[in-house]
Amino acid sequence: MASQTRISILSLLIIPLLLSLLTASAQAGSIAVYWGQNGNERTLAETCATGNYRYVMLAFLTTFGNGQTPVLNLAGHCNPSAGTCTRLTSDIQSCQSMGMKVILSLGGASRGSYQLNSTSDAQNVADYLWNNYLSGSSSSRPLGSAVLDGIDFDIESGSSDYYGDLAKSLKQYNSQLYLTAAPQCPYPDAYLGPALQTGSFDYVWVQFYNNPPCQYSSGDITNLVNSWKTWTSSFLVRNVFLGIPASTDAAGSGYIPPNNLTSQVLPAIQGSSKYGGIMLWNRYYDLENNYSDQVKGSV
Repeated sequence: MASQTRISILSLLIIPLLLSLLTASAQAGSIAVYWGQNGNERTLAETCATGNYRYVMLAFLTTFGNGQTPVLNLAGHCNPSAGTCTRLTSDIQSCQSMGMKVILSLGGASRGSYQLNSTSDAQNVADYLWNNYLSGSSSSRPLGSAVLDGIDFDIESGSSDYYGDLAKSLKQYNSQLYLTAAPQCPYPDAYLGPALQTGSFDYVWVQFYNNPPCQYSSGDITNLVNSWKTWTSSFLVRNVFLGIPASTDAAGSGYIPPNNLTSQVLPAIQGSSKYGGIMLWNRYYDLENNYSDQVKGSV
């Protein structure tokens, strides 16, 4: 009888612990953030030193494809044409030494000119990215000797053609290369829909903002949750992230107050096996609003 009692007591102690661990595992996610479009967002090294982020996208390579000379635009941080962006080498390597992935983002919503006009054009862009930002070699690497961890597709204009070819070409260089994408929440995305169907992408941070039919609105999570279910069940990808603005100034609509994110939204989406965490636009607004500091314990 005493032995059975001890077993019962142990069960009462162990079972809740196991359930707690399983719950924590199911909810564990990461924070991704875009950096590079505001000179007042502090340095890349300072951004990574916060420990708040797992993925940092350098925004943006705003010009590429169609025979154009690619252009890196990091706002007030540096001038690639003058060679001053090479000073980011040590910052990138510092971030990577802390376990963070640093990824170059292609496209963006404005200030650029990008399009792909053929499979060979996509291959040319892949060659350029490999040699100038990834593990290849070039005498004119804009970020110096730093080797980035992957490429992000934030395509918000032009055509959807050939981005799938670009993704496949990059993966052929290195199957372990991180490929990520930032589609708008209306499914399928107008520019990245075909590319996402290739199965080449590892993480997708869906922009659940500036799109009222599929975003959070005044405490109502219905549209967001329905869209989330569509995104997490419609194509092959390792993880889907909830992309949200880090302050009310960061987007025209779709801002989720931190308390509402942690109490309403995250509990409704974290049960998905494809839940990866949240993506914030962007580092400047996050710094302004302390958003990641307020939510990181629940992501």
